[in-house]
Amino acid sequence: MKIDVFKIEEFMNEYESRAKYDMTTTCIDSFSLKSLFELTGQNLSEILEKPLHYGDITGSLRLKNNVVSLYENKSEKNVTVTLGGIGGNSLVFLSLLEQGDEVVSIIPTYQQLYSIPKQFGANVKLLKLKPELNWHVDLEELERTVSEKTKLITINNPNNPTGAVLSEFELKNIVEIAQNVGAYVLSDEVYRFLNHDKNSSTVSIADLYDKGISTFSMSKTFSLAGIRVGFVVAEEEIIEKINLQRQYNTISISALDDYIACVALENRDKILDRNLKIVLEGKKILTDWVNCEPKISMSTLEGGTTAFVAYDDPRNSYEFALDLFNDTGVLVLPGDAMEVPKHLRIGYCGETEKFKEGLEKFSKWLNS
Repeated sequence: MKIDVFKIEEFMNEYESRAKYDMTTTCIDSFSLKSLFELTGQNLSEILEKPLHYGDITGSLRLKNNVVSLYENKSEKNVTVTLGGIGGNSLVFLSLLEQGDEVVSIIPTYQQLYSIPKQFGANVKLLKLKPELNWHVDLEELERTVSEKTKLITINNPNNPTGAVLSEFELKNIVEIAQNVGAYVLSDEVYRFLNHDKNSSTVSIADLYDKGISTFSMSKTFSLAGIRVGFVVAEEEIIEKINLQRQYNTISISALDDYIACVALENRDKILDRNLKIVLEGKKILTDWVNCEPKISMSTLEGGTTAFVAYDDPRNSYEFALDLFNDTGVLVLPGDAMEVPKHLRIGYCGETEKFKEGLEKFSKWLNS
């Protein structure tokens, strides 16, 4: 079965390990086990006693109950645990789509959300987000794009790469559009809880719609990409379909990873406080830099860990990014890898001093 090249991962696999200043990362300063357990007040020796057996098939009850606490009016029957958010998305597609189904996906977004449905033989319609709308979904255009044949609408909220956050009002409008044609809505919510406005929160699609499906992971918001834990939250009937598929390709996640995820979720206030400080500091550093660079511009960042900046230069984004990398060691992601020319994705939540130094190198190169 043919599939398109995963442009983001191909580029990062090729260059990330050689970058002196890696700005392609989307994770927030990752924890070590030691730093996680120190922050949460856990005894590190406890994990040494854990037997290395298979984990519970669809996730431990402890983990599921922790996941449930992130949603409204859900129970453990509405949750299945997956191998990261990417595993959750794949299982949704495997469980719901058949050849010839129609899928509407926003773009730019994580390529998996439109390439996997295409691989399955779905008719994929792409709805382009626009910088003049601050990369929010054009609801009127979405309404024109869906049809009676639409099986699934995919969104990403908060959005990677743009940092846009759809409000509850916008999500309810998307739900209404989906309801009118009987479509499911898959919302990749791996950056949930990273709203830059501390007085707002990202509402989950699973709390708004009986055919709404939320995927989430411990990778971004909780700085634990290395444990490869994600989950799908949806109505019980949908979860049952997903669990039929996961028996063939997942069995279970690691019992150790399940345990670490529980520790993090049970101490989420401490982790979110730490991580939001890192996010907001990185955002300020990047925003101040953009404001001083006439050749660089970006829309207002509302959430998540990435920015999608436009640049004024005749080179295409691959040429621009590779020239920057080869000359300075600064690595950014070409916008063409996400189907948007003349843009670059910059992750701003890594090591602060390294990020500042990388931006200084970027400026000298840009203005030389």
